Amino acid sequence: MTLTKRFALAATFAAFIGAAPAVAQSRNIVETAAAAGQFQTLIAAAKAAGLVPALSAPGPLTVLAPTDRAFRRLPAGTVENLLKPENKAQLQAVLTYHVVGSRIEAKDVPHRPTLVQTLNSSNSIRAVRRNGIVHIDGARVTKADINTSNGVIHVIDRVLIPGQRKR
Repeated sequence: MTLTKRFALAATFAAFIGAAPAVAQSRNIVETAAAAGQFQTLIAAAKAAGLVPALSAPGPLTVLAPTDRAFRRLPAGTVENLLKPENKAQLQAVLTYHVVGSRIEAKDVPHRPTLVQTLNSSNSIRAVRRNGIVHIDGARVTKADINTSNGVIHVIDRVLIPGQRKR
C-alpha cells in the first residue's frame, strides 16, 4: 500500500473511531496553509513528497506546521537535500511526523508529557502543555487551533525530525 493510501486510510479510520468533528470551514489544510503565506516551504515539501492529496482529503487530521522561518533554522542545505527526488521517502518520513490521524486541539493536550502516534508509523511525538503553551518534541506551538474543513493546524517554531526529540 502506498504512503498516500495509508495516510488516507489512517485519516478515515480516525473519523470512525470517534474523533471530534471538524469545525465547518471552507478551506482544507493545504488551502489554509497556502493562504496564510508563511508555509511556502511546507507546501513545496508536501508537493514534492506527493502528500498534497492526502492532506486535502477528508480528515480529521492534525498538522503541526513549521513556518518558513522554522525551515530556515535547519542546517544549510537540509531542505534542498530533502526536496531531491531520490530523497522522497525521507521527506515523506519527516512530513508524516508532523501529522496526527485525528483532531487534537490545544485544550486536549495534557499537562504531563504524553506520546501521540503520528502518521509516520514508526514514530510518535511527545506533547505537553505548560503554562498554557503546547510543546511538541521541544517545538513551541506559536498559534494553535487553526480550523480547516478537514482538521486543525498548529503552527510550530521548528521542524520536527524523527529520532531527534528535544525536551
